[in-house]
This record gives sequence, C-alpha cells and structure tokens, in this order.
Amino acid sequence: MKTMIKRNPMPTFFDEFFGDAAMRNRLFPVAQENKLQTPAINVKESEKGFQIEVAAPGMEKSDFKVELENNILTISTEKKEEKLETGEKFTRREFGFYSFKRSFGLPEDKVEAEKIEAKYESGILRLFIPKKAAKVEAPKQKTIVIE
Repeated sequence: MKTMIKRNPMPTFFDEFFGDAAMRNRLFPVAQENKLQTPAINVKESEKGFQIEVAAPGMEKSDFKVELENNILTISTEKKEEKLETGEKFTRREFGFYSFKRSFGLPEDKVEAEKIEAKYESGILRLFIPKKAAKVEAPKQKTIVIE
C-alpha cells in the first residue's frame, strides 16, 4: 500500500518567517553581526624581505599588538565596543568584542629581527621584515706543499 504525502513546493509565509535560519537571525541579530573572523593576510617575499599585510578595516593602530619572541612574530588585537541608548521607557545596551591572533615563524638566520617595521593605514596593517644581506666570502686560497 502506498502512502500519499501532500507537498507544497512553494514556500509559505510561515516557512520563511519561522524557519531555522530566519528565526536565528531575528532572535540573535547581534551574534550575526559580530561573527568572529580572522582577517585576510597576505605574505609576499622579495629579494629585500618579507611583506605581511593584514586586512583590518575599522581598527586603529593602537588596537594592534605586534611581538617577536623566539623568532615567532605574533600579531594580535582586541577591540571592545559598548553602545548605550536610552529613551523615555527603555535602556538598550549592546556589547561587542573582536579579537584575533596570528603567529608566524621567522627563519632566524635569514631575517633582521631588529629592523622590522610596521605601519597601519587605510584599514591595512603592513609589516616589513628585512632579510639579512647575503655574505659574500672571498674565495680562500691555499697553497699546497708537495712532498
């Protein structure tokens, strides 16, 4: 015996309004806006050194912390926001928190850690890590005595 199931291929107003994703977005709109994401990072190598670019719009240079310890370069940030609205019969307070941390291992024998430069402009943090100059050794000449 076959069971008949009636299906409606057209979504209804109730499906759209009460569906899982739609309901989550309405109940937790702040959580949707403040998704924690790691910013896009580009690493470029040239003859002179390495360039690291971190896309972090809306930040300020004081929000970043760049540290070098045991040849590990760490870029991190923490940003806290608090917005308070008051009206006749309500008070609304929203909190926001954003943070990320990325670490890069540097080859100790190929970079000049003391000369690392960092600059933040137009929403991009740029770091330049210079390479050590290649040592050109003069060919050693040795006279071999024949016995």
